[in-house]
Amino acid sequence: MTLWFVFALMTAAAIFAVLWPLGQTANAQAGSDLAVYRDQLDEIERDRVAGRIGAAESEAARVEVSRRLIAAADAAEFTHALPIGSPLWRRRAVTLGAVALLPGIAVAFYLALGSPQLPGQPLAERIHEAHQGRSIASLLSEAEAHLERNPDDIRGYEVLAPVYLRMGRFADAVSARQKLLTLGGESAGRQSDLGEALVAAANGVVTAEAKSAFERAVALEPEELKARFYIGLAAEQDGDRTKAAEIWRTMLKNAPADAPWVAMVREALARVDAQSPSNIAPGPTADDIAAAGAISEKDRGDMIRDMVARLADRLKENGSDVESWQRLLRAYLVLGERNKAVFAAHAAKRALANDVDKLRRIEDTIKSLGLEG
Repeated sequence: MTLWFVFALMTAAAIFAVLWPLGQTANAQAGSDLAVYRDQLDEIERDRVAGRIGAAESEAARVEVSRRLIAAADAAEFTHALPIGSPLWRRRAVTLGAVALLPGIAVAFYLALGSPQLPGQPLAERIHEAHQGRSIASLLSEAEAHLERNPDDIRGYEVLAPVYLRMGRFADAVSARQKLLTLGGESAGRQSDLGEALVAAANGVVTAEAKSAFERAVALEPEELKARFYIGLAAEQDGDRTKAAEIWRTMLKNAPADAPWVAMVREALARVDAQSPSNIAPGPTADDIAAAGAISEKDRGDMIRDMVARLADRLKENGSDVESWQRLLRAYLVLGERNKAVFAAHAAKRALANDVDKLRRIEDTIKSLGLEG
């Protein structure tokens, strides 16, 4: 509303500046010019009669003054034909009408042809809309070119690092996170982000370098949630499910009910709880097999086969327990069923293919038991 009021004042001022001179009296000026030129003609005639100028000079002067007199007479006639030759009150009324009508006419045209109901749009939104039609690749290329020209732009790396992570460019994400630590200094959040990028680059395995970053983050900020979660994941991958469960239970105990990461932590906790010794029936151990020596050969074989069969069935349902796979392979060899042991070795590698650490451990067991090939 204020803007409209300002525009109205500016329009009125401009119109007033133009129309005000037209409101002044013009007839007096026209009549004055005519009287002057007539006096000049009379003066020329007197000078000729008195002999002060010659006939030729007086004729030339009379022609020039007459020309000016005719021009002044024409101007006076034109002035009488215009509104400004009207009485003063009428001319001022016309001026005021123009001041009032012209802005109204302009507003009417704007309402008809313009877009007065269109809301204002901040610059950030206009820039966002301009970029919507562009591909991620082109925007990313532009941002990378900017960083090449401005290698110390922290904000640029902060923008690019998560984009690299979502695009699967893990090595670039790690490099960007390391650059942020160099340029911006160390913080719990930056160490956690670096560790996350290192885990992604290692296909989900919490490497020693990643674990070190997470531990550094927790040292800087004990409540750094991302770092604590990944430290729990490292414990799980190391086979210490008790430690992993303890870390995640503590996180859930202190978590707000609507925290977005709660579901992920609960899922991880359920996974390690399902694999804990209290929830998994043990397969045949060396002691089990040795104890079977006290019974008859037939009964001993039946008991071992029954335990091995239960273990194999459980691994078909949940094949993520590398220790159970190791026990199954050894049990088949004890029973002399090498073909089943080789078949189970292949099944174990397929089941653990997405976990690099567990896959490495089962492959080491297969090699030590001579089940390769």
